[in-house]
Amino acid sequence: MYETATTKEKMNLLMKIVLPILITQVAMYMVTFFDIYMTARYGTEDLAGVSIGSSFWVPVYIGLAGILMSITPIVAQLMGAKKKEGVKEAVQQGIYLAIVLAATVFSFFFFGIDRLLAFMSLEPAVNDVASRYIFAMSIGLVPLFVYNALRSYIDALGATRVTMFITLMSAPINVFFNYLLIFGNFGFPELGGPGAGMASAITYWLVLVIAVVIIHTNEPFKSFDIFRNWPRISLKRWKEISGIGVPIGISIFAETSIFSAVTFMMAVYGTITIAAHQIALNFASLLYMLPLSISMGATILVGFEIGAKRTNDAKIYSWLGVAAAVTLSVISSAILYFLREPIAALYSSDPAVIELAVQFLVFAALFQVSDAVQAPVQGALRGYKDVNITFIMALISYWVIGLPSGYLFATFTDLGPFGYWVGLIVGLTAGAITLSIRLLLIQKKLAAH
Repeated sequence: MYETATTKEKMNLLMKIVLPILITQVAMYMVTFFDIYMTARYGTEDLAGVSIGSSFWVPVYIGLAGILMSITPIVAQLMGAKKKEGVKEAVQQGIYLAIVLAATVFSFFFFGIDRLLAFMSLEPAVNDVASRYIFAMSIGLVPLFVYNALRSYIDALGATRVTMFITLMSAPINVFFNYLLIFGNFGFPELGGPGAGMASAITYWLVLVIAVVIIHTNEPFKSFDIFRNWPRISLKRWKEISGIGVPIGISIFAETSIFSAVTFMMAVYGTITIAAHQIALNFASLLYMLPLSISMGATILVGFEIGAKRTNDAKIYSWLGVAAAVTLSVISSAILYFLREPIAALYSSDPAVIELAVQFLVFAALFQVSDAVQAPVQGALRGYKDVNITFIMALISYWVIGLPSGYLFATFTDLGPFGYWVGLIVGLTAGAITLSIRLLLIQKKLAAH
């Protein structure tokens, strides 16, 4: 990373940082995407089971892994302030914390998932697939969390092309093992939906090995000696990482878990509705990688500029990110609306599932702009290390405004299950507005100083 003088230079650097992140995010998401897609081709009950399993897995994993995202602004600000000596300890303590978080999530799923599923009154076959899928995925928790810590470190150094290279390898690996374990090809056991979970776990282990080798043998990472002279656990450093990371994690959890909560509430409408809802959500989430990648780029660049005490440059990067995300969201909305029928048919051959999924995709198209505003604004706020008020705003927007609105629309209008998607739109819009106001206040405060 480097100092820029003009808006054009800033936009060029933003795109230089964001493009590899986007490719990385898409490649990472492809693991879940192909789990859903290939399971959908296997059978509707397995798709419903994996959908329920993912709805437990994704918010818990992403929420806790979000804590490790604090390594990015911490390292970015250290580099901007030319304090490279503090980077190694921050990353090593982050790896320790990643292992503890992975063990915590594994314990939660191992001892609690069957009890949680029992409350949902699922069809027995769907319940069985969901339980076995989550357990299989849990085998990959340690490498997944450790890789998140390492990835935050790599990205903070501006080497986003490296994470792009590493993660690009994950999609074909996952598809290959899905092909073997879901469908039972080449003599492997035919596991159906749970096979997708096992394939993902294997993929996570292989990706971690690749990342460790690259960091250990290539510059600029090699010079930091991340894997040598391990220190004792530092609760002080954990406190710093958690102080920034926990609000980030809770904020991400609040956003992702509302989609999971909606999926759980869809259970009363039956297996067909769950499957159709998941198809729309799965493809919309793929398009969400655009604003999410810009958000992560904004965190890196805003953090770097704040560390160097260039507050005006940080402000420009913040709003350049929003402008870029909103522009791309228009394209995303058009794709979802005009190609909704081919998208639904891509996942399933069941006419009933396709018909419902087409309708869900219309609502998915409507919340693209709100997503495009709130994501980069959150990313910029993380670059400023302003995370506490942000997570409170996110919590209120999604859970106090969004989900109750969805319940009211679904229960007291003719919208039925589509009412929950209207609630999602309301919640995301509220989040976009309140977070934008918060960013303006932070920038005004820094300008005054």
